[in-house]
Amino acid sequence: MSQHTGHQRERIAVRQAVEGDVAELVRLRASLFGDLGGEFFNPASAGDGWRVALVAVLKEKLASDDTRILVVDGGGDGDGGLAACGIGTVDQWFPGPHSPSGRVGHVIGVVTDPAHRRRGHSRAIMRGLLGWFRERDVSRVDLSASVEGEPLYRELGFVNHPDPSLYWRP
Repeated sequence: MSQHTGHQRERIAVRQAVEGDVAELVRLRASLFGDLGGEFFNPASAGDGWRVALVAVLKEKLASDDTRILVVDGGGDGDGGLAACGIGTVDQWFPGPHSPSGRVGHVIGVVTDPAHRRRGHSRAIMRGLLGWFRERDVSRVDLSASVEGEPLYRELGFVNHPDPSLYWRP
């Protein structure tokens, strides 16, 4: 699956992740949490146990119909790693007038390696995920945007959520 970006004339090859990508997916997720920083996203007490748990969940979700993990290979830089990744999930909620299918999509952790930023990788991954969500007849797609990512998401049609965003941690 190749995506053609509006800002560039090059084709960006987006593909589904495979089990051989797991170590790179963990690296990119760790990079994301490092960038977000703060005690909520990167608590000092976290240790490395979350990475072991992430490997297990990634391996499970790579074979799941409710998850799509898309990647862009690093390619020309010779490192053999991933340039970017993004995860989409679909949850089955209860249908209602505002959500006829009851299916809600979530974009989780679109991240581009610092050496590959500003080349359209996140845009290409997002277009791939949005197409996948359309195929699954989701009623809406939710995401939490970083300050850096918000302009892209708004350009792709994301708007403020009508509900207040709250969270609770046990």
